[in-house]
Amino acid sequence: MKKQITYAVAALVVATAAYAATPDKAAIMAKEKAAWQAFKDKNADDFKKLLDKDLRCVYAEGLQNLQNQLDDMKKWDMKSFTFSDFDSFSDEPDVIVTTYKVSVEGTIDGKEMSGTYNCGSVWKKEKGAGLAIFHASSKAEAAGSSGAIPSP
Repeated sequence: MKKQITYAVAALVVATAAYAATPDKAAIMAKEKAAWQAFKDKNADDFKKLLDKDLRCVYAEGLQNLQNQLDDMKKWDMKSFTFSDFDSFSDEPDVIVTTYKVSVEGTIDGKEMSGTYNCGSVWKKEKGAGLAIFHASSKAEAAGSSGAIPSP
């Protein structure tokens, strides 16, 4: 009986550790790229599968939610996007933060939006799936200028 309890506890510890493990860098980068690809392809169903219904976003143009993102998707004509400087970290078992640059070629409502953007997202594991709950991006400024806001 003692052996069975030991095995059961060991199995529980392994299962808990496997569930709590955050995705590796390649896996979370694949999720970020999948969200961008779905947006580029105007595939709202695939896009929504990766985002929490309560998604919040911060852009120079203003604050957005999931519905705003879906509305903007229709206005974009994104030709391509390329990631660089991708990084991720987590200090919580169910949250992962990503930062990266993305070079975009495209327009929104005919207005040129091509350029390099600094981006960050927060992903949270909910019901076994990783969903983006926050995203921010801003167009990168020319080298030498710093638009950084000091931390409080």
